[in-house]
This record gives sequence, C-alpha cells and structure tokens, in this order.
Amino acid sequence: MQPVLKRIAFTTTLLLLLSGCSMVRLSYDQGPRLAWWWLDGYVDFDREQAPYAKQAIQQWFIWHRTAQLPEYVDWLATVRGQIDSPLTSTQICHWSNKLQNIIAPAFDQAVQLSTPVVLRLGEAQWQHLEQRYTKSNAELRRDYLQPDLEDRRQASIKRTVKRIENLYGSIDKTQRHLIDTSIEASPFNPEIWMIERQRRQQETLKVLRQFASESATPEQIISSLKNLIEHTHRSDDPDYRAYQLKLSEYTCDFIARMHNSATPLQRLHALDKLKKWETDLRALMVADRMHTALE
Repeated sequence: MQPVLKRIAFTTTLLLLLSGCSMVRLSYDQGPRLAWWWLDGYVDFDREQAPYAKQAIQQWFIWHRTAQLPEYVDWLATVRGQIDSPLTSTQICHWSNKLQNIIAPAFDQAVQLSTPVVLRLGEAQWQHLEQRYTKSNAELRRDYLQPDLEDRRQASIKRTVKRIENLYGSIDKTQRHLIDTSIEASPFNPEIWMIERQRRQQETLKVLRQFASESATPEQIISSLKNLIEHTHRSDDPDYRAYQLKLSEYTCDFIARMHNSATPLQRLHALDKLKKWETDLRALMVADRMHTALE
C-alpha cells in the first residue's frame, strides 16, 4: 500500500511538473479519476470497499487544492526568479529539499484518509497487490535493466534527453555529449535500486498482512504507514541510504551543469514553461475560491 499511497500524493506533482503547460488544469481536474484508476489497479477493491476509497481520494484532492497549490505557486515563482542565471548544485538541492518539504504533508494526509480504507481490506487485496508488484517490477526491468549494457545506457540517455527537452526545448550536440558523459559517471545502479525496491515491497506486504492478523488500531496503522513512506525517502538500510545521498548529490550537480550549458533561447523556453505552469495553478486557485464563494 505504501507505493499506492505515494501514487495519490505524487499524482498532482507529476502532472504539474511533467505534463505540458496547457494540460495542467485539465490533468489536475482529472486527478481523482486517475488516482482511483491507479489505486484500483494495485488493490482491486471489491464492491463494498470501492465507495470508501473513492471518497478518500476525493477528500484528498479537496484538501490538496486548498492547502498545497499556493505552495506550489510560491515554489515555482522562486525557481522562475532565479533560472535565468547560472545555478549551483547547492541551489538545485535546496529547491529539491524545499519541494520535498512541501509534498510531505500530502503523504500524511493520504495516510490519514486511507487508514479507514485499509481497515476494510483483506488478503484478497494483498494478493492482488503482490501480483501488481510482480508486474510493475517486470516492466521496470524491461525499461531499466536491459541485458545488453549498451542498450541500457542508450535507454538512460533517451530518458534524460526527454526530461531535459521538456523544460529547455531542443538540445545541441554539446549538451547531448554532456548527458552522455554524465550518465557514464552516474552512481545510479538499477540492480541495487531493484533489490531495494523489492525489499520494501516485501516489508510493505508483511506490515499490511499484520494489520489483519493482529487487529491493528487506526493509530497503529497510521504509524506503520508513515514509517513505510519515510523509508522510501530515507532507507532504513544504512548502505542504501548512503547510496541515496550520493545519487542525490550527483543529480543536483548534473542539473546545475546542464542548466549552465543552456543557451539564452533555452533559458527563455524554461522561463516560459515555468510561467505557464504557475499561471495555470493560479487559475485553479481562483476557480476554487469562486466555487467556494458560490456554495
């Protein structure tokens, strides 16, 4: 259930930061439906459980629209105000940490709202979740763990180019070379990542099954789910935690170098993209205030 809760909490952030600016408002309005689709795909709610899950999702989005959209707007405005200048890895890490702090309450809210739902789930749901884990792991192995190392490297380059061009527009040969060499030096290890992912999945299933066998209280469920989410961000395995830190530092440095290689036209593209995201978020906030006033 831990990755499922993450899907609720990250749905909006991913839509806002990765989708085209003209789609932000539409995507956000479809958020509850998408979250339900993802959740049901993982858990397979029965007829009695489904209404409680849908209600929890709807309540989360109502809370999120009021409590977090203004913080996203402020964060985007801060980034937009500095992105036209050279950046350091320290600045990038600071923005990342700030965004994580903004998102953190979304996890807490998801845990609070999902606890009554979790109390209604049983072994049939946990078996379906285990099967879904197996399927998603196979998909990730296909995308990240290609048997041929050159195929794996090229897939990583392709993913990175797509993410960079989403913000900056088309890149040139020099920047493509920067991506190539950076990936060669990257500490990212998909084998280590997959092992940790599967370990967390097994721990999640163990905890969820204990809820039913030990008649857990809502307070115990909340505490356990928060621990599972915390260990996703900061692993309880010391070696993997050190790996996470090393990877985070590398990523901040890479983004800074990539940004500092951007041409004036590319930085203008990034500024325009951030501005349009910010404008769409402000429009969502205004629409929400008007809806509230009419109630």
